[in-house]
Amino acid sequence: MPEAYRGKAPKVIAIANQKGGVGKTTTTINLGTALAAIGKQVIILDLDPQGNASTGLGVPPADRKITTYDVLVGEQPLERALVDTLVPGLSLAPSDPDLSGAELELASAPRRSYRMRHAIDRLRKRLADSGHHCDYVLIDCPPSLNLLTVNALTSADSVLVPLQCEFFALEGLSQLMRTIELVRSNLNPKLAVQGVVLTMFDARNNLSGQVEADVREHFGDQVYKTLIPRNVRVSEAPSFGKPVLLYDLNCTGSQAYIALAKEIVQQEKRQRLENEKVPA
Repeated sequence: MPEAYRGKAPKVIAIANQKGGVGKTTTTINLGTALAAIGKQVIILDLDPQGNASTGLGVPPADRKITTYDVLVGEQPLERALVDTLVPGLSLAPSDPDLSGAELELASAPRRSYRMRHAIDRLRKRLADSGHHCDYVLIDCPPSLNLLTVNALTSADSVLVPLQCEFFALEGLSQLMRTIELVRSNLNPKLAVQGVVLTMFDARNNLSGQVEADVREHFGDQVYKTLIPRNVRVSEAPSFGKPVLLYDLNCTGSQAYIALAKEIVQQEKRQRLENEKVPA
């Protein structure tokens, strides 16, 4: 296991949207990096067979000795898959194309929707028993509502939804919300919506402003104040195997992800205070 962590059990957040090209993996990488930059200990689980989160964090295929595929099919504990990244305080369980076959391999397996949940629960126990911890586990889901995504949602405390500022945004979001409700009803009653983050926002484009207004009207306070702008430095960073915060800390994309990380941490603090006020 990489560097030692100290403190409470992690909050597990699935970052999901069945629509591709909405900035899901980019958000996973850069939110994880931003959380680490403000002092949090973070683990990212790459559950996308394309392995883009692994590549974007600078972990080449040759270094992915044990992957989330090995964890899901039951061959390896999650802690053995974890590798350090270029970001201090940020570890990764990488992915590779073998993961695309996991759905078929698990077709007749008992409790197949709970494989990643059991792996995370065992990791939590191991961390607690050893006096180690992490603050957040972020799960990068594939751009589809398949068994891999169901495993992530069954494992998670909450779902963070990246939403591109485009015309069909709300249409795809409603389908995802129905899936979240099905998972909550049948597999994971504690699953909550962490929030919706608007990505690829272009202030020069009237459509971006209209989508923002529509999403805020429908989902209210569940939409984060932080907007992730369309930014060329964010797009360039993965080709260098770096999060944008390491590639160009001062660009607007980096500063937006730092703001989002701070907003999420403040959200967690408010929720803890509210829970403490509830009579036992």
